[in-house]
Amino acid sequence: MSAKKGLFDLHEMKRSGQKITWLTAYDYPTATFEEAAGVDMILVGDSLGMCVYGYPGTVPVTMDQCIVHSEAVRRGAPNTFVVGDMPLGSYQACDEDAVRSAIRFLKEANVDAIKLEGGVRTVSRVRAILDAGVAVCGHIGLTPQSSGQLGGHKAQGRTIESAKLVVEDARALCEAGVQLLLVEAVPPEVAAFIRDELPIPVLGIGAGEQVDGQLLIVSDVLGTFQAFTPKFVKKYADIAGVATSALTEYVKDVRAGAFPEEQHCYHMLAGEDEKFAAYTKE
Repeated sequence: MSAKKGLFDLHEMKRSGQKITWLTAYDYPTATFEEAAGVDMILVGDSLGMCVYGYPGTVPVTMDQCIVHSEAVRRGAPNTFVVGDMPLGSYQACDEDAVRSAIRFLKEANVDAIKLEGGVRTVSRVRAILDAGVAVCGHIGLTPQSSGQLGGHKAQGRTIESAKLVVEDARALCEAGVQLLLVEAVPPEVAAFIRDELPIPVLGIGAGEQVDGQLLIVSDVLGTFQAFTPKFVKKYADIAGVATSALTEYVKDVRAGAFPEEQHCYHMLAGEDEKFAAYTKE
């Protein structure tokens, strides 16, 4: 197992041109798989709202839910850089709320950094969290928590006016001091420009190949989330199909009396079966 990467290592990977691998995880088993696979970073994303709880989006997700899942992921991946995702309502109201939420992630879940959405408008939040000693990953482009303002879950930066806004957000966050930046659902040329301009690692999800690393939702990668598949997703497995097939066989076996079989049963100790038979006749 390779040593756990810190911020210095991730920045060095950018400087050396080595791609950073990033996946979400929401539970202990998945985190163990990702650490064994050598993933550089894990995000306990508010996407858990859809992937774990079946919500229609990320808006209902609470801090308590994010903390519980982050704790589980940290136990499963003690040697991986873990980022906790700040849910809607945990930082929007004021700098004090933002700092309080970020510190909860460190104290209760031992994450290495937090992520929050928004560019120019979140600069004061970012600075307050950094001043509190918590590492920050910014998130620009398509920001699901504020998708209503963006006209829905739509790609950003596809016009010159929109692209300028994405770049301005990136510059503002970098100036504020974020150590990492996630760019979501923007054209590759916009993401590549940001990557070249900023000294920090720029990671993409739906932002093309010319960034410092890639993030995907593990439920999409493994094929466990079935509601929809974003354009930028590559499925590497169909666990939903495999699981459904296995469970269907189980149902058939139980109904047909084919399960359990002899090898699945416990037996009484030698001589105890005779005593039990006598007991049942009393």
